[in-house]
Amino acid sequence: MKKILITGGAGYVGSRLTPQLLALGYSIRILDTLFYGSHHLPLSDPNLEVLKTDIRGVSHHPKFFEDVNTVIHLGCISNDASFELDETLSRTINFDAFEPLVISAKKAGVKRFIYASSSSVYGISEERNVTESHPLVPLTLYNKYKGLCEPLLFKHETEDFVCTVIRPATLCGWAPRQRLDLTVNILTNWAINRRKINVFGGSQLRPNLHIQDMCDLYKQLLIEDRGKIRGQTFNVGYQNMSVMDIALLVKRVVQEETPVYADIRIEQSSSDDLRSYHINSDKIRETIGFEPRYTIEDAVRELCKAFKENKLPLSFDDDQYFNVRQMKALNVV
Repeated sequence: MKKILITGGAGYVGSRLTPQLLALGYSIRILDTLFYGSHHLPLSDPNLEVLKTDIRGVSHHPKFFEDVNTVIHLGCISNDASFELDETLSRTINFDAFEPLVISAKKAGVKRFIYASSSSVYGISEERNVTESHPLVPLTLYNKYKGLCEPLLFKHETEDFVCTVIRPATLCGWAPRQRLDLTVNILTNWAINRRKINVFGGSQLRPNLHIQDMCDLYKQLLIEDRGKIRGQTFNVGYQNMSVMDIALLVKRVVQEETPVYADIRIEQSSSDDLRSYHINSDKIRETIGFEPRYTIEDAVRELCKAFKENKLPLSFDDDQYFNVRQMKALNVV
């Protein structure tokens, strides 16, 4: 049984990915600060080990990597708005801790290291299709540190230590540890519970990816031929849409799912968030045959279902749905 170490595995992606990996027969070790708790994980599974730890100290504890075959590095202060927090916190977790983590993993005999970067590293681009060779134009410290970590990983790659970087689009959809601070999820929450959608700007192009496609890609990378993924950087996105077009789609789907409720209105205002880019994901399809299968509409419908089943109570008031709010509430330093 192969052991997978997932940093940040109690977060949004990890909470959906972990049960799927366990079902496939993997043994999972999660390293996480547990800012959002661990109750949403299948803690009774004997093949799951959850260790509450700060990745800034992981390099001092080589035991974390014992028997580990692959590292999936999700742990970070996630999303641009999170840099409203102390800049030192974000730099030390997202950047300073990264290379020591890689070195420790390699020294312990880890064979694969998969790093979740971000497609937001491209910043603003008027290119019709932004490929992996496009210059990185970070607009925030989050973008900057995500991009700076990529060459640090490849610096340590060897024949026996396969390194892969993925640059995912903005994720959407339901997960046991839900986020309601991502574009599609935000708009769906407002549409369902307030019957109103606030659109800031609207013309910005944003690439999107269903969280299940993200999980499916990680599962494929665990078993993919090493020669195809060694030293590779892959964009992974599906639908590139403007924020306004996403809002219109959300409005239509939510109204279909909740026909007895009031109509949903869209209100538009200016925005200082200028990130706009249209990513091209041909490379990952041509290299390993990965193609997303789930749409933004699928994500909205599953969120509607989760709300109907009362899986997302207090969706505006509970800080745990919002990364920045939760960390501020915990006074994280």
